Amino acid sequence: MSDVAPHPVHLGKVVEGLAENPALPPEFIRRLFAYRNGLGSVAKRPDLTDDMIAEIIAVDDHWLVYSLALNRSLPHAFRMTLAEHPDPAIRAAVVVGADDAPRELFERLLSDPDLRVRERLAERDHMPTDLRARLVADPDPKVRATLAQWWTQAPEPARRLLLTDAEDAVRAGACATYYRRLPHPVPPADLLPELLADPVTRAGAVRHCTLDADTARWLADDPDEEVRKELAEHPDLLPTLRDMLAEDPNPRVTLRIFARQDTPESTRATIHAQILSTVPLVDWHTDLQVLDDNALEGQFMSELAREELRTLRLPWVTVDPLPYVDSPYACFRASAALSDFLPAPAVARLLDDEESSVRTTMALHARGRIDPATAERIDRSYRPEKRTRWRPADDFPLPTDVLRRLATDPDPRMRRLAPRDLNLPVELVRRLAADPDHTVRRAIVTHPRLPTRDLTQLLDDSSESVATAAAGNPNLPPRHMHRILTLAGL
Repeated sequence: MSDVAPHPVHLGKVVEGLAENPALPPEFIRRLFAYRNGLGSVAKRPDLTDDMIAEIIAVDDHWLVYSLALNRSLPHAFRMTLAEHPDPAIRAAVVVGADDAPRELFERLLSDPDLRVRERLAERDHMPTDLRARLVADPDPKVRATLAQWWTQAPEPARRLLLTDAEDAVRAGACATYYRRLPHPVPPADLLPELLADPVTRAGAVRHCTLDADTARWLADDPDEEVRKELAEHPDLLPTLRDMLAEDPNPRVTLRIFARQDTPESTRATIHAQILSTVPLVDWHTDLQVLDDNALEGQFMSELAREELRTLRLPWVTVDPLPYVDSPYACFRASAALSDFLPAPAVARLLDDEESSVRTTMALHARGRIDPATAERIDRSYRPEKRTRWRPADDFPLPTDVLRRLATDPDPRMRRLAPRDLNLPVELVRRLAADPDHTVRRAIVTHPRLPTRDLTQLLDDSSESVATAAAGNPNLPPRHMHRILTLAGL
């Protein structure tokens, strides 16, 4: 391997990686203040001195100052300075980065003329309660609607005002089926009749209302599928209406009937089969033009129902898990696996379940019974239901001997685990640094035992993520940091 450092093919990304390198010397940090092709990530560093911060503000480049405003390590005095900045995007960024700000910052921004700033304030849980309550009277309904969605634990006087706001969007945000924060609020009982009568708050009110027969029949005929979906989950639903909703045209409604404890097994099986038998979602790139709006909506709802079915977990199954350990429905078996009180034979069956989600759930609830071989098997066969960076090996660290064996595993996904051994032999480190799979190279590029020669070669990697991470490695020698900055004209 040549000792000559190559010219990075992704120079811009390499410079951005260098901007976040924790070992970057102060004189190099300052050189980055002149960089104009990135998003100013150097201004997010936690080690900026007061002189550096003042220099960034004086430069007044939008992305540099914007990133500085987001810096959670920014001293309060500089936050107060940026709160007066003429760019409203920067003032809004100050709010986002100010988790530990004192009261005076929020007071200063509370009457900001820009909508974005006040919306960000409405989202902040760290804002003093009495100041946040003033946003209930904000002149812009977008601010009030944001407040209704994010401030789920608002004092009752504030929530009452939001629930009875003149604007539909505000009331809908205050009485919804989904909120930005947990726990979800419960509306005052005396407002429920009004909320149930209002089309924009009806769906959110259903779960909180006392369900008499007449009200239930009225809700079952509502044209809004969100209302019928909420009704399908109500514990007091009459069997006749349950059976009617089991044939609802919307699969997301029937899925709620599938999940009910009182649903007959034959009905449950029919719904399950219907959800899984629908044609998969069309190719958005090729088939979008041939579907009318109704057909497209139907396809989308079917896909949502299938996704919800995969992630469905049922508390009533978890409470009494044994009857469902061998259920034909994976979501029932995963719900059973959430129990901490299963006998050893049931745990063993669920750890060997055909569905990855069941195996993983059981492992997380039987930690004391997971040996290294089981941990490796579960991680190797892990198939997440949605995109996530987590994997079972994060919770079940594998022994050193296993990690070293995995360095030469045929599966690149398993080779990515080998760098977790911080004492990995250098020959294996170098082998992984030359791996044909870029995700493996990305995993090893920050390893403390990666030789300098290999590290500098990875600055020229064909993968942007690898090259960026190489520049962020604190073991990168200063002479190579200098060379990168020089190549970028800094």
